[in-house]
Amino acid sequence: MAISLSFLSTYLLLLVASFGVLAKGLLDPHFYDKVCPQALPVIKSIVEDAIKQEGRMGASLLRLHFHDCFVNGCDGSVLLDDTDTFIGEKNAAPNVNSLRGFEVIDRIKSALYYVCRGNIVSCADIVAVAARDSVVALGGPSYKVELGRRDARTASQAAANNSIPAPTLDFSGLVSNFVSHGLTIQDLVLLSGAHTLGFARCTTFRARLYNETWTLDGSLATSLKYICPSESGDGDYNLAQLDSTPVKFDTVYYDWLMQRKGLLHSDQQLYKGDGSGSDGLVKFYSQNSKAFWEDFGVAMLRMGALSPLTGTDGEIRMDCRKVN
Repeated sequence: MAISLSFLSTYLLLLVASFGVLAKGLLDPHFYDKVCPQALPVIKSIVEDAIKQEGRMGASLLRLHFHDCFVNGCDGSVLLDDTDTFIGEKNAAPNVNSLRGFEVIDRIKSALYYVCRGNIVSCADIVAVAARDSVVALGGPSYKVELGRRDARTASQAAANNSIPAPTLDFSGLVSNFVSHGLTIQDLVLLSGAHTLGFARCTTFRARLYNETWTLDGSLATSLKYICPSESGDGDYNLAQLDSTPVKFDTVYYDWLMQRKGLLHSDQQLYKGDGSGSDGLVKFYSQNSKAFWEDFGVAMLRMGALSPLTGTDGEIRMDCRKVN
C-alpha cells in the first residue's frame, strides 16, 4: 500500500532502513544448528508450557522483545537488574510494574545451559526466539529468527524512557520514533498489530477514555469505565484487553481500530477514518489476514536486526539478569 511522503522523508526512511538490512546480514537463522541443535526446540517447549499456564504470557514475551530492541538495539539489556554502576531499563517508565516474562527467560537460560553443555545461547537471542514462539503458540505465523546476537554489558534507564514509543504519542510522533529506529510506516502498522494480543493497564488509557470520547466507541467506553475509574491512583493497574481476542493472534486489532475501539491513544492514531496517515494499511490488513501474517514476520525480522552486538562485542551472559 502506497503512503504519500515527501522526497526527503522517503529518503530518510530508506537511509535508516538500510542500517537494519546491513545488521541483519551479520545474523543467521542457523547460528546454533551445529553448536547446540536442541536450543530452539527447548525454547519452544518452555514458551509453550508458560503460555499453557497463563495465556497472557505470550503477549508479555512478545512485548519484552519490542522493549529490548527499541533501546540501543536487540542486546538483552532490558533483562539486566540495576547495579551500583548503572540504572537499568526495568524501572523505566514504560517498563516498571508492567514488563513481564523475566522468570520465563531465566527458566530457558538454565535449561539451555544444561542442554547445550555450556553457556552457548545469548539472552538477546532467547528473547527474540521466545517472541516468535509466543506468536506461533497463540495461533500466529512462524518466521525464521535471525540469530547470533550477543548480550550488552550495560543498560540505560534514560534510553528506555526516551526510545520506547509512548501510548500517548500522536501519529507524527509514532512515525518519527519508528524512523529513528530504521523502521517504516508499514513496520509501525505491522508491529502495532502485536496488540492483537494482551492487555493494557488503566494508567495507559485513562486519558483517552475520559478525554477523547469523540474518537472512542461509546459501548466500549462504558464498559471500560467500570475497569478504569477517572481518578488517578484508583484502579491504576486494572487491566483491559487490547482487542476482543487477547490470547489469539489474528486481525481483530485492526477491525477494532476501524470501529473506533483502539484502547490506547497511539493505537487509534493509526486509523482516523479520513483516508490520511496509515488508514489504508489498517484497512488492508483488516481485510487480508494472510498478508498480515506474511508481512508481520518480515517486520519482526527487521526490528530484530536493529543494532545487534555480534562477533566479539558484548558477551554471552551466564545469568540474563547480570553481566558476567
